[in-house]
Amino acid sequence: MAMLEHPILLAMLIPLVGGLLILITGNRPNLREAVTLVTATTLFWNVFGIYQAWQAGTALELSLFDTVTGIPIAFKVEPLGMLFALIASFLWIVTSLYAIGYMRGHHEKNQTRFYFFFAVAIASVMGLTFSGNLLTLFIFYEVLTLSTFPLVTHAGTDAARKGGRTYLGILLGTSIAFFLLALIATWAISGTLDFTAGGILPEGIPAPLVALLYGLFLFGVGKAALMPFHRWLPAAMVAPTPVSALLHAVAVVKAGVFSVLKITVYIFGIESLQSGQASQWMLYVAGATVLLASLIAMTKDNLKARLAYSTVSQLAYIVMGAALAHQLGIIGGAMHIATHAFGKITLFFAAGAIMVASHKTEISQMRGLGRAMPFTFGAMLIGCLSIIGLPPMGGTWSKWYLVMATVDTEQWIMLGILLVSSLLNIAYLLPIPVRAFYGGTTSSNPSTGIKEAPVFCLIAMGISASGCLLLFFYPQPLYELVSALFPG
Repeated sequence: MAMLEHPILLAMLIPLVGGLLILITGNRPNLREAVTLVTATTLFWNVFGIYQAWQAGTALELSLFDTVTGIPIAFKVEPLGMLFALIASFLWIVTSLYAIGYMRGHHEKNQTRFYFFFAVAIASVMGLTFSGNLLTLFIFYEVLTLSTFPLVTHAGTDAARKGGRTYLGILLGTSIAFFLLALIATWAISGTLDFTAGGILPEGIPAPLVALLYGLFLFGVGKAALMPFHRWLPAAMVAPTPVSALLHAVAVVKAGVFSVLKITVYIFGIESLQSGQASQWMLYVAGATVLLASLIAMTKDNLKARLAYSTVSQLAYIVMGAALAHQLGIIGGAMHIATHAFGKITLFFAAGAIMVASHKTEISQMRGLGRAMPFTFGAMLIGCLSIIGLPPMGGTWSKWYLVMATVDTEQWIMLGILLVSSLLNIAYLLPIPVRAFYGGTTSSNPSTGIKEAPVFCLIAMGISASGCLLLFFYPQPLYELVSALFPG
């Protein structure tokens, strides 16, 4: 197979080529947006082809070149990467559809720049998903941070620039201070950075050292938004809603928790973490993040701010699944990457649609608005139920496996945290669509003259909300994909 025809390399090149075509066609909006949709669809088709080849037993690997350290920039298809690549490439199509309606309806400036950097971000996600070693993952992790910075600061306002500085400062700061240090220490201890089933750390390392190294990795992956390194996520909410969808569902935060799972499984190995209880202290950090972020979310009247803190809490579910160091925890965490992606992107799509159609951003302003925007708030209700984890929504299954993992590992405090946090999810999410449908409007908060957002926004919301339902009724392909991490 020629290098340029390798499907893993194509997964990175397709968005980059699409990005260049977006720049070339920038002064022709219809053509530019057609290029975006064709590029996103082509990428998904390529990724789905990789999935089919992998399912058929084909071992797909690629090594581009060796670095000065002798560590190659290498790629390999494995279950976690396959899952993330499928989600990110499919949701790029959906988000592009939404962005067409939103960016035009909201009369956003610099739309060509937006679509270009979105494509570059997706290219970096593809490199990260298929990374074959820790150095490759680290490089593409940093490229993702840099390529999304212009998206966070897209508006060009003082608030956007301030949010961008917080975004860049925390993500670069944690990755250099903690992630890079942990990477170097791992190389010094193990002599390799290759992702290997069962982990690469040699036997006999003191448990406190393993615990410290694990903490460096989990705090170093700042995109996982563990407290206290979470502020970049609410700060980034100054960005346009399609960017929020990218941050919360398609790429950035999912890159963080994906990296946490991949490092847990292939660098440490769940058996070694469990035997030495090296991940126990990070389990408490994740549990505290779940509860504290939920409590903060309840205090926010701004819809995007509430959803941002909800994401901080939901990401901690996945970190908790990793830190439980149990097969069911890893499976539940990996499934939560998918179910949360569809649920949360639906909620952000709804938030953006409300802003475009009614110019309302505060939850207290949305009473009675559901009667004017029934499709939008119906989709929001589906997204809320999925995030809460109630049937018949996909979030039910990922939370079920996480709960079962806490039972199997006898982590009763974590079980209590999961149950309490689900009640908190109900308290801060469900009243939003309920009051929108049943709350009365007032003279200071009228809904007269308000109608649904542009049709492209509604199509995207319909697809993502349908995904929430389909993941409940057809979870088997998702389960089989992530359970391939533990053959036999």
